[in-house]
Amino acid sequence: MVKLNVLDYAVIDEGQSPAEALKESVRLARHAEALGYYRFWMAEHHDVHAFASSSPEMMMMHILGQTSSIRLGSGGVMIPHYSPLKVAENFRVMENLYPGRVDLGIGNTLGTPIVNKSMNEMRPRKQRYEENISDIKKYVTNTDDETHRFNDVTANPTGRSNPEMWVLSTSVRTAELAARQGIGYTFGLFPHASKDKTAVGQEAARVYREKFVPSPAMEQPLVMASPFVVVADTDSKAQELAKALDLWLLGKMNFSEFERFPSVETAEKYTYTVEELQKLSANRSRMVVGDVKSVKKQLDTLAETLDADELLLIPLMPGAANRLRALELISSEFQLKE
Repeated sequence: MVKLNVLDYAVIDEGQSPAEALKESVRLARHAEALGYYRFWMAEHHDVHAFASSSPEMMMMHILGQTSSIRLGSGGVMIPHYSPLKVAENFRVMENLYPGRVDLGIGNTLGTPIVNKSMNEMRPRKQRYEENISDIKKYVTNTDDETHRFNDVTANPTGRSNPEMWVLSTSVRTAELAARQGIGYTFGLFPHASKDKTAVGQEAARVYREKFVPSPAMEQPLVMASPFVVVADTDSKAQELAKALDLWLLGKMNFSEFERFPSVETAEKYTYTVEELQKLSANRSRMVVGDVKSVKKQLDTLAETLDADELLLIPLMPGAANRLRALELISSEFQLKE
């Protein structure tokens, strides 16, 4: 059976403080563990007022200490901003403290121009993505490679086990990169709207599996697909909750139009242009919406179509209670605890 995972953004709802949002993420992770989910990942976002998840590593470390079995991961660390050695050291610390429970998910989103500039102001050159991935894999697994320019450097603390490595992507090109590097491949339906990502996802999964080379970071190919999920006790309730995500995904002003994640009420009062209404329709290709039986059918079809081993669900819904309930409904329908 396909494994189900959760990706959380530490959503700051209307009327909520960032501190409360972070505590709700811990609560959601503990709930996911109790309900039988396999992984819980934290996203990385900078200068987005409605998300408190600016440092997935810090949240991972905290939640690892608050849980006992669920795997914790980054979805993902945006590695163009960071030293590969430091990334590896962070995850080696976590792997030593919580062996067999740590996932290093990585991406290359630069963020807005001002965010990218502020995070890379002193870096001498543009970073090469695959080189960074290769460096992190070398350090995080402490592989001996005499041809590597820093082979004498060790990522401490060393240990007997390694974190799993995953790359987040929407392209066949990155699927090939993941295969060459011997790391997991996560295909995201969420980053950009389009009429149909199915064909790209199918080709990416096929190429990845065909070209995969085992590594110390991952012995066998693993494919994960990641959609937004809005599920509730009834279809009408789910459609209502989806209005908030519809509004958010317009992404106006680099997602700074709202100080907090919009409520259903805010979405219903919003005045949309004709172009924005068209975008709302296109964005639904990034989302799985409905009551739990409908959502299960959609998720089963997605997993089968993309030949996915796992699904990384993003319950980007307004209200912590709604997010908790969404995980309960899906767990029950998929019989995760059985």
